[in-house]
Amino acid sequence: MRKSIKIAGLVVTIFIFLFYFLHTPDISVEVLKSAYAYSDSQFMKVEGIPVHYRIRGEGPDLVLLHGTAASLHTWEEWTTLLEQDFRVISMDLPAFGLTGPFTGNDYSVESYLRFLQQFTNQLQLDSFSLAGNSLGGLIAWNYAAQYPQQVERLILLDPSGIPTNKPAPLAMRLARNSWTSPLLLFFTPKSLFEKSLKEVYYDSSKIKQKVLDRYYQLGLREGNRQAFVDRQRSLSKADTSLLRNIQAPTLIQWGKHDQWIPVEHAAHFAKAIPNAKAIIYENAGHIPMEEIPLATAKDAKAFLIDSLSVN
Repeated sequence: MRKSIKIAGLVVTIFIFLFYFLHTPDISVEVLKSAYAYSDSQFMKVEGIPVHYRIRGEGPDLVLLHGTAASLHTWEEWTTLLEQDFRVISMDLPAFGLTGPFTGNDYSVESYLRFLQQFTNQLQLDSFSLAGNSLGGLIAWNYAAQYPQQVERLILLDPSGIPTNKPAPLAMRLARNSWTSPLLLFFTPKSLFEKSLKEVYYDSSKIKQKVLDRYYQLGLREGNRQAFVDRQRSLSKADTSLLRNIQAPTLIQWGKHDQWIPVEHAAHFAKAIPNAKAIIYENAGHIPMEEIPLATAKDAKAFLIDSLSVN
């Protein structure tokens, strides 16, 4: 009896130790707003959730969609470089950044398409150019295929959607596993974010401490970790046959050293989309708009202006 009590006491002691010394608490939205909302940040309720978004510049509308674990901040340099010629609209997609999770926990592509349609409708955007990276690219090409009358021009930066034999990144594998996913909600080390950033950058020396801190802290936004797990555990195969339905002139930008999605996929997208061309960047990884913003924004601007003049 005494031995059982001692064992139980030891278990409780270990649990308390783990909770107080390893537990990673959520960070409140208000705390994160004070650190990561811009002076011109706006919030608008879409499908019941307060979406963090930003509009800069004047001219033809350009909507930007970030990838998994990112936020609208990934487009900061693009926004600065393109706002002279375009009305640049970026947002934190549901499950990420300051926006937080979908109310219904539905993270299917269809759910994101409904969200984007509602978001653009509330901003009264009849037609616009659309750019997306990774998950944002997946949403973008699906949207362009299903709503061709709205998307005038399309830019895809290392988009997902084509099956690959590459193993998923560690954080995604942990989230998909029923044994390890609960641990991510309890203990989320910054080193996991650092590992992911080093994978998506080609030149890891470009990863500044403030960038790592931002990714990490926004990842701890109330509800974001559960949303990450929910999305990873409900992934479905993309319907790549829709690519042939895209009518918008399309630019594909790809980092040659992408460790997450093979650079060979750029050719697959360029072949499947009727009016597409691809540019491969020698000095970039999975997020070229963040790693080499000047070169990618310059090419995006030239593409957008050229296709505008043709139309």
